[in-house]
Amino acid sequence: MTFDLTPYRELYPWQGRFFDTGNGVRMHYLDEGQGEVLVMLHGNPTWSFYWRHLVKAFSGTHRVIVPDHVGCGPSDKPGDEAYPYVLERRVADLDALLASLGITKDITLVVHDWGGMIGMAWATKRPERVKRFVVLNTAGFGLPEGKKLPWQIGVVRYAPFFPIPVRGFNAFSRGANLMCSKRPGRMTPLVKQAYLAPYDSWAHRIAVQRFVEDIPLAPGDRSWPVVQEVSEKLDRFRGVPMLICWGRQDFVFDDFFLAEWRKRLPEAEVHVFEDAGHYVAEDAHEEITALMKQFFAKHPIGAGAAS
Repeated sequence: MTFDLTPYRELYPWQGRFFDTGNGVRMHYLDEGQGEVLVMLHGNPTWSFYWRHLVKAFSGTHRVIVPDHVGCGPSDKPGDEAYPYVLERRVADLDALLASLGITKDITLVVHDWGGMIGMAWATKRPERVKRFVVLNTAGFGLPEGKKLPWQIGVVRYAPFFPIPVRGFNAFSRGANLMCSKRPGRMTPLVKQAYLAPYDSWAHRIAVQRFVEDIPLAPGDRSWPVVQEVSEKLDRFRGVPMLICWGRQDFVFDDFFLAEWRKRLPEAEVHVFEDAGHYVAEDAHEEITALMKQFFAKHPIGAGAAS
C-alpha cells in the first residue's frame, strides 16, 4: 500500500525499498550512495521527503539511509490491531532495519522532531555504533522546565473530538504546511502537496494522530519510561561530536528546548537560524549542508566505515 509518487519525482527521484517490520507490515526506506553512513530520521507529520535536499547533497559521498516510520510516507499504514504506534516500537523498527542492512558501526545520526527521540532512544541502546549527531529542532528529553505544551499540539493530544479534523480533514498536516516553514518561497504548492500526499484518507492518517497521542508528558503515559531513560542517559554522549542546527521561529521546539540541549551537551556546535521555522531543513538546507560538510571534516570517522 503506497501512494503515487509520480507527481513528485522531480523533487524526490529515488525508488526506495521496503523492509518487513513483522506481520507483513512494511517500512519504506531510502538507501542511497556508498561510504560513511548517515541515518536520517524524520518526525510528524513529515516523511522521508523532508530530507530530500540532504539526500541529494550527501548521497554522492556517503551511504544515506532514510526510513519512513510505519504509517508515514510510502510505508504501510496498518490499523491499531496490526501495529502499536508507540515510541518503543519505532525504536525496535529502526534497530531491525539497520541490522538487516548490516549497519553496525560508524553511524552519523541526523534527526528532526519525533526522529530525535526515536534516534536518541536507539542510540542509548547502541551507543557504540554512533560516532556523530546532527540535531535539527527536536528533543532527547521531556518538556524542559518552564515549557508548556503548545495549544496547537495540546488540542490534538487531549480534545476528544480532534480525530475528526486530524483524520477526517488532514488538519494537522495542513496546519504544519502553513506554520512550520518561515522563509518565503520554500513551501511551493508542489512541496505542500508532497507533504500531504501520503495522508490521503482517514485510515492513512492514523500515524499522524497516534504520534501526537504518544507524546510522553507524565508518568503513566505509555512512552514515558523510554523518554526518562533517554533523558537520564543523554550525558553519555558528551564526548560524541554533535552539530545542532536550529530554526528559531519554531513554536514547538523553541528556545526552551535549545537551552536544554546546550545545558545537557555543552560541547555541541550550535548554529541558530533566526528566520527559519520548525521545518528548518526546508528553510535553511543550503546552510545546513555546508555546516554538515565542515562538521564532518572537523570530526572525521576515519577508515572502516560501515558498509
